[in-house]
Amino acid sequence: MSIFEAFLSAPDSLVVFDDRPFVAAMLAFESALVNAQQAEGLVPAAAAQAISRICADTDRFDVGAIARDSGRAGSVAIPLIKALKEAVKADAPAALPFVHLGSTSQDVIDTAMALLTRRAITLVAADLKTAALAALNLAERHAATPMLARTLMQPASVTSFGFKAAGWAAPLVRCHAGLLVAADAALQVQLGGAVGTLAQMSGKGPAVARRMAESLGLTAPAAPWHTQRDRWVLLGCELGVIAGSLGKIAGDIALMSQFELAELSEPSEEGRGGSSAMPHKQNPVASMVAISAAHRVPPLVCTLMAAMPQAHERALGPWQAELATWPALVLAVHGSVRAMAGALPGLVVDAVRMRANIDALRDRIPATAADEWFAPALAENAAGMALEQVARLRGALA
Repeated sequence: MSIFEAFLSAPDSLVVFDDRPFVAAMLAFESALVNAQQAEGLVPAAAAQAISRICADTDRFDVGAIARDSGRAGSVAIPLIKALKEAVKADAPAALPFVHLGSTSQDVIDTAMALLTRRAITLVAADLKTAALAALNLAERHAATPMLARTLMQPASVTSFGFKAAGWAAPLVRCHAGLLVAADAALQVQLGGAVGTLAQMSGKGPAVARRMAESLGLTAPAAPWHTQRDRWVLLGCELGVIAGSLGKIAGDIALMSQFELAELSEPSEEGRGGSSAMPHKQNPVASMVAISAAHRVPPLVCTLMAAMPQAHERALGPWQAELATWPALVLAVHGSVRAMAGALPGLVVDAVRMRANIDALRDRIPATAADEWFAPALAENAAGMALEQVARLRGALA
């Protein structure tokens, strides 16, 4: 992760997709595999214990060397399995034939990516709920606060800020539910062996996969999904919708924070949103992160979709493109969610300025039009709708 991406990401999800956690996740796959095979009578208990013990000692594996050698090997799993076999040969040579038995590189990598993604999705979901609740609180608090509604970037009529905030919250609540459903479907163990038939497991492959899923906390697959990327890409699409929904909110906040409107401002703190040249500036940096993600994420989702046509039983190129894209997608989305989860609870709402902007417009137009379209009392019409939405959305988020 470069310095140019890191400041747009959340530190804890950056750690999730670091090299060492990925190697540890691949070793967790190998440990779960051999223990499940032992339970199904495919591997002697002593061999399973030895392999599992070595897998747990992640510090003995040279992560830098594994990463370096993966380019020449064509897969990060190949140098990892080589290193694991060398360690087993040195410590428990009798167990060597049972390392990685009946599995293949994609099994290791897909499952490891599912494990890391599960951790990241937990972070995303928690921050998304925080952002949604903050928007609902704003909607409730300002249900009847009058403000100008703007269509095509121009004043249109009077609404309430609470109604606007309820409109921010609604897609976040839906995204939270959709994300959890998509993650449950997509985060599966991958276990198919060389061509997906699990031929080396004597008919016990499905049982091994179920045991692995239980021990790793993933969903058990109905069958291997080496080139069936639909559920995985649907999870990516859910992440893309989150970025777009937050980008809309961030765009509204940024526009309403401009000096000419001055209706909102992000919370301020030491070192946040300053300028290197102009000491008077307070830049909306949370909105910047979310708007940036809304621009960066769609091409990443498109890459996932473009990589779906994968030839025959294992892909040459598209799957690897998906792998390279996936962490960048998750990190960009979580960066956006974390930024808005931090900004929305402390968003500063200037109700006086909102009212002043309405009054300034009323002074410039005929009285009949002012009374019909720009009477502050029109906010009362929006207030009831805002509170109705808040009640419904809180129930959906609970």
